[in-house]
Formats: sequence, C-alpha cells, structure tokens
Amino acid sequence: MKNKLVIPPEGIRDARKLGIPKMLLLGAQHMFAMFGATILVPVLTGLSMSATLLFAGLGTLLFHLFAKGKVPAFLGSSFAFLGGYATVKTLGAQYGLSEQQSLPYACMGVVAAGLLYFVLAALFKLFGVNRVMKFFPPIVTGPIIIAIGLTLSGSAISNCSANWWIALLAIAIVVVCNIWGKGMVKIVPILLGVVGSYAVAAILNATGAAQLLDPEKIQKLQEAAWIGLPFQWGDTGLSIFGSGFNSSLLISSIITIMPIALATMVEHIGDMCAISSSVGENYLQDPGLHRTLMGDGFATILASLFGAPANTTYGENTGVLNLTKVYDPRVIRIAAYIAILFSFCPKFVALINCMPTATIGGVSLVLYGMISAVGVRNVVENQVDFTKSRNVIIAALILVLAIGIKYGANDALSIGFASLSGIAVAALVGIILNAVLPGKDYEFGKDHKGDTSVNFEVGRND
Repeated sequence: MKNKLVIPPEGIRDARKLGIPKMLLLGAQHMFAMFGATILVPVLTGLSMSATLLFAGLGTLLFHLFAKGKVPAFLGSSFAFLGGYATVKTLGAQYGLSEQQSLPYACMGVVAAGLLYFVLAALFKLFGVNRVMKFFPPIVTGPIIIAIGLTLSGSAISNCSANWWIALLAIAIVVVCNIWGKGMVKIVPILLGVVGSYAVAAILNATGAAQLLDPEKIQKLQEAAWIGLPFQWGDTGLSIFGSGFNSSLLISSIITIMPIALATMVEHIGDMCAISSSVGENYLQDPGLHRTLMGDGFATILASLFGAPANTTYGENTGVLNLTKVYDPRVIRIAAYIAILFSFCPKFVALINCMPTATIGGVSLVLYGMISAVGVRNVVENQVDFTKSRNVIIAALILVLAIGIKYGANDALSIGFASLSGIAVAALVGIILNAVLPGKDYEFGKDHKGDTSVNFEVGRND
C-alpha cells in the first residue's frame, strides 16, 4: 500500500520528495496563478504577450540567481507603470508618433526606473538591513499587506461578474480540493480550479448553452501557429536608437516613469515581508533585501529592453504558497521554465488568452483573500498594540489611503510627473508617520518577534 501524501504543519520545503511529475504539476499551478494578471498588462498597453511570458520566466530565474535560489517568488507584469505607459503614448502623439511607436520609449523609461532598485539595494548593503528596516515595522508592513489583497480584490470581483456561476465553480473546486482533497489533489487546487471551470465553460460555449468564450479569441486560437518567436526587434526598447531617434521624448519618458520606482520598491519590501511570513523564513536577512531588490530591478531592466512590461514579485503566487504549503523555490523555477517554453508557442498563449474572465476572477478571489489574511496574521502574531493611538492612526491611514485612492475617481494620485498607486501612497504615508510619531512599540533588531513583521521565534534556515 502506497504511503499517502501528508503535508506537515511547517509545510513542504523540499518538493523533490514528491517526485518529478508532482513537481511539474505544482509548477504549472504557479504559472496559471500568475497568468491572468500577467497577460492583462500587455493587453492594456499593447506590448507583446509572448514577450511578457518569456521575460516573466527569465526574470524569475534571474531573481532566483540574485537571491541565491532561496526565495519562492515569481515575477510577473507590474501594474504600477500602466499610468507611465499611457502618459508616454500621449507625449509621443505630440511628436507625431503612433502608440506602438511610443511604447519603446516608455520601455526605456522603465529601464531607468529599474536602475533605482540598485541604488536602494546599495543603501541596504552599506547601512545594513537593521538600520533601513526600522522604518518598516509590523504596524506598517502588516496593514500594507492587508491593503495589497484588498486593492486587488476589485479586479477579481469585476472578473467574476462576467459569469458568477463559472466563477463560483472555480472557487468551489479550489475550496473542496484544498479542504477535503487527499494527496496531490490537496496541493494543486488552483490548477484544478482553472482547468475544471475552463472545461465547463468551453462545453457550455460549444453546445450553445452560454456565450462564455470570446469569438475573436477563438478565431485567433485557430489561426495561431504552434511555434513562433515571442517578440519582434521593432517592439523592443533598444529599437529607438536608430533613424528617427527622438531624444526629447526619451528624456520626457525617463522623467515621467522613473519616480514610479519609488512606489514599486516599497511594494517589493511589502511582498518580501508577505513571502517571509508565509514561509517562516527571514528573507530580509538571508539572502537580504539588497539581493532581492537587485534581482527585481535587473529583471525589470531586461524585460523592458526587449519590449516586455516591468516585472514585480507576484502576490498571486504568495497566495498559492499559503494555500498549498509547498515552499520549495524549485517549484517556482519550474513554473518559470514552463513560462519560457510556452512563450515560443503562440497557440498556447492564444489558448490561455481564451480562458473565461470569470475563471480568472474566481481563482483570483481566493488568492487575493489569502494575501490579506497573511497581513492580518502578521499583525496578530506580532501582537501590535492597538490600544495606542499612534498605531491606530498609522493602520487607519494606510488602509483608507490604499483602498480610497484605488477605488477613487482616478484610481491613482498624481504627484508632479508621477501617478502613484494607492498602495504606494499608503506605504509612504505609513513609513513617514511611523518615523515621526512618538511611542514606537519596539526597536528593530532587538525585538525579535517584530522584525520584518514576521514571527521568527523558531528560526528555520535549512
């Protein structure tokens, strides 16, 4: 009789004992988890979807190289720069350029933004994580993590509304498999939720019972080739350096987009705290924030040079870590290899692009909720004292600003050349308030439980 797969309370940290087939399934699950949000950025901006998939995979592998292969993070498309792309398109029109001709200039602006990651990484290296991280106590990072999930929830609800029955089916499959599933079924609920609800939607669409798949996307699927290059040279950021080069537009693009990196770097720190809390490893100390920042920045620079969106650590995959309790970074690297492989298959990209919006919404609803739950757990585990007015004020402003700006009239706050997301504004306000308000709860580096808003009382540094 075969031994049943039992997930220990501390999770699975070496997935090799599961075997190659199961590791491949887990990798595929992580790829599907990030796919819906990752492909949305090229859809909204006009960048290449195949290139996006290619550099999500390559960027993830580069990140793991910088992070010594220790951090189970997947890098997908960043939404933070959407306003920057739109602004550069408008600027390009003033010079008589089409939106597609302006995009490479926007990409070079993102390259410049990626360089700022190395500046912050140098500060961490020079002054040490303790000095810098004292600005990011649990009363700041906990509510930020909560806000990340809550601000993402709107897109999940919007996607679910395309067809609530399909969305609820995806949610039901995820919940049933995760709660009552046995063995491998229990640790691939996201993948099963995607496949199950997609299959039902396809059947209903084929029988004419409901119009759940986009006819245009189906047509593109039928016409798509099996093998093809993921990007064209003319779509890359480097393509601007030729005849017709516009130095004024390049400078304007850099000035417009570069400040956005200040926001994405703060979000990176929040994501690292969330992943650290999920896994129970202090990744801010080992391999260190300077390494993860350099990995994120280099991945963003490489992707932008070749016409793909900026990269960022993905909350969806953090949600998968919490749901499955499989923390081995090897699984994430498998997902990256799969993404790279399929980026050369236009047929696969078209197949995924046909996925019902409601399926993406249902799965995302669970994953985004898991992110917020991690933030709540951080605040509780670190025993943040909410009887103190300073803590209440900091948490309140972080949550209200993040959610209020996200769902306000403009979805962002314009400050000079930059258009900052609600998360970015909330994080900056939280950091500043924590620095200036009296009555800090602990001193970073001495209060072990509070460090990085993660409970590392029992260290695990295998």
